[in-house]
Amino acid sequence: MKKRFGAFVAMVLVFTMMFSMTVSAAGTNTVTYTQANEIATICYQGYNGGVKGPIIITQGTLHTWFSDKEVYLVTLSGTEMVTQQSTGYFTDLLAGFNQNNAYLDNVIRTITMNIPKGSNLILAGHSLGGMIAQQTAASSYMKENYNILNTVTFGSPLIAAGEREGDVKRLGDTSDVVPYLSVTGSVEKEVWKVCGLQRENGGYGTDCLSAHTDSYLRSDLWGKYDVVGSWWGTAELTLDLDTQQYFKAPNIV
Repeated sequence: MKKRFGAFVAMVLVFTMMFSMTVSAAGTNTVTYTQANEIATICYQGYNGGVKGPIIITQGTLHTWFSDKEVYLVTLSGTEMVTQQSTGYFTDLLAGFNQNNAYLDNVIRTITMNIPKGSNLILAGHSLGGMIAQQTAASSYMKENYNILNTVTFGSPLIAAGEREGDVKRLGDTSDVVPYLSVTGSVEKEVWKVCGLQRENGGYGTDCLSAHTDSYLRSDLWGKYDVVGSWWGTAELTLDLDTQQYFKAPNIV
């Protein structure tokens, strides 16, 4: 009897250890981000010459003082001259005037096909990607079918002010002129184009290009902003990198 009981206990221990290993392995590829520049880094992964595409979707959990929410992070890279990819200068022009464009159509289609309706979304983008993120947050279809919690832009002009769902934070280096290039169409929006921009001085002086391309990856500048772009905020984002997917954005949807 003792031998049988001992064997039973040993078997239970083995199964317990196997189960514990399975559970721990399921979440081993998760990373918790606390700073805005870390989100910018994910946006920049979309600059891959069209090999993977400019749209990245990653599942995760947004941690705030009030709650933990399951979310999908949708990040968008900006202008990149890639054949048959809708991230060229013509799209910059269309987005700048808040007009429909293939990049926007690709983003909405990609979200619809890969994220369940009713899900919580965080949108983030650099340059053109930030403009498209704002247009996505202003889309009536998106607002009817998804909960857009936050939109964070890096070096992006103001688009569709006052019409976007969720909290919008625009971050811009003081030497980066791109955030001021939008055509807003009203005095109120012209004021908000400047006043609504959270700025940091990266010391680039007249080197506008470096300010636009390099500044937003710096933790010494943007580490004081949390993952949703709030100055000295405390929001954190835990992402499951096993769920991360890249999507292309062709010129013709």
